[in-house]
Formats: sequence, C-alpha cells, structure tokens
Amino acid sequence: MTADPRERSLRGFTGAGYDKGRGIAVQAAWFAALNLLFVKWWFPARWRPALLRAFGAAVGQRVLIRHRVRVQWPWKLEVGDDVWIGEDSWLINLEPITIGSDVCVSQGAMLCTGSHQRRSPTFEFDNGPIRLEPGSWVAARAVVLRGVTVGEGAVVGAGAVAHQDVKAGAVLTTGGTS
Repeated sequence: MTADPRERSLRGFTGAGYDKGRGIAVQAAWFAALNLLFVKWWFPARWRPALLRAFGAAVGQRVLIRHRVRVQWPWKLEVGDDVWIGEDSWLINLEPITIGSDVCVSQGAMLCTGSHQRRSPTFEFDNGPIRLEPGSWVAARAVVLRGVTVGEGAVVGAGAVAHQDVKAGAVLTTGGTS
C-alpha cells in the first residue's frame, strides 16, 4: 500500500502478521514478574537469567542482567554465554532477538524489533529480528532497529542508531561508520 501518510487512519489497524507467541495468561504472568521482580534493584542479578528461562528464553551461562532492564517477550529471546546487559536497557522483541556470546548491551540501549509500514494507511506492522553477533557491543543509549545484524566484534557507539547491518569489526558512531 502506498497511501499518503496525511490520510492515515489508525482506527483500521489490524496488527496482521504479528504473533505474540504465547496466550494472554502467560503474557500477563510475564508482565507481573517483569514489573514486580525482574526490573527491581533488590531482585538478585543472578536470578534474572533463571526467571527469563522460566518464561521460555534461551539464556547461556554467566549472563549479567542489571536492574531496570525490560524484555517484552522472553520466549523470543536467545542469549549466549558471558553477556552483560546494562541498567535501563530495553529489549522490544516483537520478533526474535539473538545475542551471541561475549556481547555487551550497555546502559539505556534499545533493541527494537518492531516498526510500522509508513505508507500503510492503517500503519500496519513492519517487524524484523535483531541479531548481535559474538563480541559485539551496543554502547550506552544506542539503538538497534528491526532487521539489523550487528556483526562479530562490531560496535554501535554511544547514542548511535543502527538502522542497517553493521559489518563485523566496524564502529558505528553518531557520525557514521568507520
């Protein structure tokens, strides 16, 4: 569809093609666990991977997840070994997010698998998975958008926005890729 965005009608939004992956009872249980336990400073960091696993995530060994980290759907998350996820990070995984081993997702980073078709008059979803290859780093307040792979050893620098793949070993800054 190639409608004029000025003729947008959000009332007609259907969400067609998006599958949350679990029923409403599991979704509600996760939101309760997320907001009452997982994000809290007093909830032990060593228990966070276990809680994600209990809701269907595949989480490796020696994974450190700090407080105030938000995960939309654990059952759409795969995390390798020796991963660090910093405070205030947000994993909006309407589609799968795969995080390889030895990856650092720093404070306030956002991984967002969701988007919308800007030319659709009803603003339908345009989602895609995210993959962080082993040894990559998503620095503080950086954003990785839907459909992006951050290559092995690559860096999405502080405040940068990765809207397309970042090649292995590359460094993306707010000024571009080097």
